[in-house]
Amino acid sequence: MSQVLGIRELGVADYESTWLAMKHFTDGRDKHTADEVWLVQHPPVFTQGQAGKAEHLLLPGDIPVVKSDRGGQVTYHGPGQLVAYLMLDVRRLGFGVRDLVTRIEHCLIDLLASCGGHAVA
Repeated sequence: MSQVLGIRELGVADYESTWLAMKHFTDGRDKHTADEVWLVQHPPVFTQGQAGKAEHLLLPGDIPVVKSDRGGQVTYHGPGQLVAYLMLDVRRLGFGVRDLVTRIEHCLIDLLASCGGHAVA
């Protein structure tokens, strides 16, 4: 079965408005909504995931810190860093989050190898 994958190129957008748009997209989707990949760059921001702690940020300076409901700890996003948000219905695709992460790793390794890079998972 062929599935459509939409690509949204958002340019530069602040983290919080992007996160709210992703939440709106997810809350409004149904079984027929196509999966999407959102490509974006953020102005400087630290995002603090559920496992992140305030003491993990040693010198944030003037860079805002945004608490997020995502997994993980603290991540910096900034200009020149392309972020790809995968808006996938993993239940419909038939795999879980751990399998998704493994598939992403292998996809990126294959991509780097095709460009002459070397990486291992």
